[in-house]
Amino acid sequence: MFAAERRQLILEMVRANGAVSLRELARVVQTSEVTVRRDVRALEAEGLLDRRHGGAVLPGGFTRESGFPQKSHLATAEKTAIADLAAGLVEEGEAIVVGAGTTTQELARRLARVPGLTVVTNSLLVAQALAHANRVEVVMTGGTLRGSNYALVGSGAEQSLQGLRVSRAFLSGSGLTAERGLSTSNMLSASVDRALVQAAAEVVVLADHTKLGTDTMFQTVPTDVITRLVTDEPPAHDDRAGTELQALADQGVQIAVAGASGAPGGDQAPARRGQERRDVPLPGPRRGQVTGAAPTLRTAAVLGDPATGAERGRVADLRRR
Repeated sequence: MFAAERRQLILEMVRANGAVSLRELARVVQTSEVTVRRDVRALEAEGLLDRRHGGAVLPGGFTRESGFPQKSHLATAEKTAIADLAAGLVEEGEAIVVGAGTTTQELARRLARVPGLTVVTNSLLVAQALAHANRVEVVMTGGTLRGSNYALVGSGAEQSLQGLRVSRAFLSGSGLTAERGLSTSNMLSASVDRALVQAAAEVVVLADHTKLGTDTMFQTVPTDVITRLVTDEPPAHDDRAGTELQALADQGVQIAVAGASGAPGGDQAPARRGQERRDVPLPGPRRGQVTGAAPTLRTAAVLGDPATGAERGRVADLRRR
């Protein structure tokens, strides 16, 4: 395929989906990510698209939000691996909140067999994934339906969360930086996500590597409020993602890295009985407190023995990269 043909196809994919990762572009045009990156730079120079960390978006993508049909086809393998690893953080009998998003929807599918679980959500997709789970209680917020991501938003959703207290909140978003934390492109979604955070003792962010270093319009979770980040392994050439992860770890965020190639897919729930969970201690002092040595960037809990853990997510110390 000639360069002009590749670039035309890349432009058509971005126009159709709103945002596309470099990995997906390289797969479709059947070339290397290095070549695709050059093509994206050339198209950006012509003003036809904007580069984002690990991908490309339509011009003005800082405020533009892709709808569910577009998001559901982006970084699918990465989202599956992230959901597999994040599900291992949930214990039997817990009460949690799960926000809206395609990655949190994948997580919900894996929580369907966790006995005694209570899930509070504003997402119709999360509720649908758990609708037939006999041992999971689903509590939905009120609010007004936002059709682009099938989420309940507005004052009704926020008021229904007042006085609620759960162990963890699992949230996704449009971008994540060490400077601003998690952000999204929609004001109503951001407001509800902030209410979900207020209800939780700790906050777990689910974000694939294409969102690292991306900043969008509305902040939802400041960095010093994020307890854990569950993400996938960035490509070897993606220095910016590694730098962003290290910056997040330096601010006390505990990092869990899932290996997309080794993590099981589908709706299979993680096995729990007869397995021991190993937790890395929670992060040290946050900003504004007396600090000592910088936290080490490590993965979070992995279920089972070392062999099982390798299948569910690669334990990585990104400081050694």
